Amino acid sequence: MSKSVDLRAAVAYYEEGHTLVETGMMFKVGKTTVSNWVKKKKETGDLHSKPLNRGFKKIDPEKLKAYVKEYPDHTQKEMAEAFGCCNQAISKALEHCGITRKKKRPCSIKNRTLKK
Repeated sequence: MSKSVDLRAAVAYYEEGHTLVETGMMFKVGKTTVSNWVKKKKETGDLHSKPLNRGFKKIDPEKLKAYVKEYPDHTQKEMAEAFGCCNQAISKALEHCGITRKKKRPCSIKNRTLKK
């Protein structure tokens, strides 16, 4: 059985009057999982999963490369604001384009004396 069929079958089994524990044992999942499925069906009327948001695929790689070339010192947060997306989307898009970013480090080298 596919995952979606298991979800519907498990919820239907529970709705027939079986307990969460019995349903979980029957479908080899935890009672909390069954409870979440039942709750999702009550709230949304559906058991389908939301599609994953792949925001980084919406970022044009050529525009991103041009932006990085023009503003090499911008942080990922600043890039995300410029492209209207989240930091993770920029991070994934940079990775996808093969662009590596080095962290800015403060220039705080302290005067140290070497121990002899």
